[in-house]
Amino acid sequence: MIWSEKIVVIGAGAFGTALAAVIALAGRADVTLLGRDPALVSDIERMHEHETALPGIRLPANLKFSADPAVLADAGIVLFVMPSQAQREAARQYGPHLSAESVVVCCAKGIDRETGNLLTDVLEQELPDHPIAVLSGPGFAADIAKGLPTAMAIAAADLEIAERLAQAISGPTFRLYASADRIGVQLGGALKNVLAIACGIVEGAGLGESARAALISRGLAEMSRFVAAKGGQPDTVRGLSGLGDLVLTATSHQSRNLRFGIALGHGEPAEFFRGGLVEGAFAASVAARIAEAYPIDMPIAEAVAAIIDGSLDVRAAIERLMSRPITTE
Repeated sequence: MIWSEKIVVIGAGAFGTALAAVIALAGRADVTLLGRDPALVSDIERMHEHETALPGIRLPANLKFSADPAVLADAGIVLFVMPSQAQREAARQYGPHLSAESVVVCCAKGIDRETGNLLTDVLEQELPDHPIAVLSGPGFAADIAKGLPTAMAIAAADLEIAERLAQAISGPTFRLYASADRIGVQLGGALKNVLAIACGIVEGAGLGESARAALISRGLAEMSRFVAAKGGQPDTVRGLSGLGDLVLTATSHQSRNLRFGIALGHGEPAEFFRGGLVEGAFAASVAARIAEAYPIDMPIAEAVAAIIDGSLDVRAAIERLMSRPITTE
């Protein structure tokens, strides 16, 4: 497969803008940021700054901007950088404009709420003629856009495609590691958001750092069981898209999932949180539903889902977790 050197990043939010900026900085490809809102795209292009999402960060001079899907016609690599629950709609909207040779990279961390499917499965259903890869791992948009050192994982069913994508997208401050385990990379990225909410609950309820450490370690065990049950490689969650991302989002207040958990730990109802999109809130309910159906032992994810839907309060959830039968690690 011969790829065009043109890369289009769909999604002019913080993460999409940051990815477009860091890829453009590498200077190896023609990079365009494609947004839905012509007025917003025009403002970003005029100022070369995304004042709302990435204030104070100057975007590269060679980064192009557009609100016209026609720019996809000759793109070799297309990054889908929109929320997990919007991936299917985006595929339907932009799919007709894709080049026949384009590779699509999903850059969301979640599980499809309606079907319980992985996002790569969703995109393969909608875009059956395109290879689908996934990018995930520890990286806040502002850090990436500022050019601070960041490493993430990129996975495709064909390892050669993942390796070529890693070479095409990586730059001096943004390093991608290739993987053939799309299942593990995706579930690591989705489930770490659930565990970050759990760690926020611990912080908000004042339960201490020891409890946070216990949640991170036992949460990794849950992630491994889930990945194995879904056909992935359990060791993948010990890498960038699992442990690496979990450590970042479970300890930094830049994480919306952590802040959401803190609000829950303070006793605020889930619907009162005003921190923006919380992917882990969607993933918790889906993961709990899948775990029950298999079954997979996922006590932390199930507790988070129950707290979010209001069927269990924080104190009762902690008591339930701490009163589980003593077993081996």
